[in-house]
Amino acid sequence: MRLHEHVWGAEGAPEIICLHGVNAHGRRFRRLAEERLADRYRIRALDLRGHGRSSWEPPWTLEAHLDDLLETVTEPATWVGHSFGGRLTAEVLARRPELVERAVLLDPALWVPPEIAYTLAERQLRETSFATVDDAIRERLGSGDVVQAPRAFLEEEMHDHLVESPDGLLRYRYSREAVAAGYRELAKLPPPFEALRVPTLLVVPTHAKIVSAGELELCRAALGDLLTVAVVPGGHIVLWDAYEETATAVEAFLAATG
Repeated sequence: MRLHEHVWGAEGAPEIICLHGVNAHGRRFRRLAEERLADRYRIRALDLRGHGRSSWEPPWTLEAHLDDLLETVTEPATWVGHSFGGRLTAEVLARRPELVERAVLLDPALWVPPEIAYTLAERQLRETSFATVDDAIRERLGSGDVVQAPRAFLEEEMHDHLVESPDGLLRYRYSREAVAAGYRELAKLPPPFEALRVPTLLVVPTHAKIVSAGELELCRAALGDLLTVAVVPGGHIVLWDAYEETATAVEAFLAATG
């Protein structure tokens, strides 16, 4: 299935493919694209299956997501993946390494222990709706994913991602079943780190525990000089909590490896 795209930058410029995490959408990358990258690159931020404006039909397996990506992206590019999008970037690199020139992994969820993955999946299947945008922002601030995101970032998120349902309540533009399936898929073992040998930027926030110390050491051992690590403040959604630090690290990495 070909995925819906949010596109910035000129046709013919070097391409950057951006992949969001579960329960998110491609426009999460808007600020990074418009403010930092679109004058030099063509940015294609995809809505994954079950999310945003792409089809919500199942299956929502890693294999299905990977097939969608390989149907949508057919030429070499730099890949930027946040959370689940980082795992998908690794999957593309393992299957079709010629498509990935460089990788930017923003607090990637490369693997989640099964007991945690299934707990998160069950939580996502519960009904989530909001009477107001303020209610949605309060819920997001209490989720633990966000530590210090500016309110303006969250207001933009709700504008892009919330949809009014026939009952008058606001709900996010994703399939809860697809999100739950995404968490369960993260319990599957990832590709070996040795398969990920391209110039890679790994962005790790100080207040999140997605990338374990063990995974970081495995990355260092497997990638050596190909790996750049940037530690930024805040929580899991680094493009909110540490936008300036993350954007600067991405720009510097692209300049150094271009």
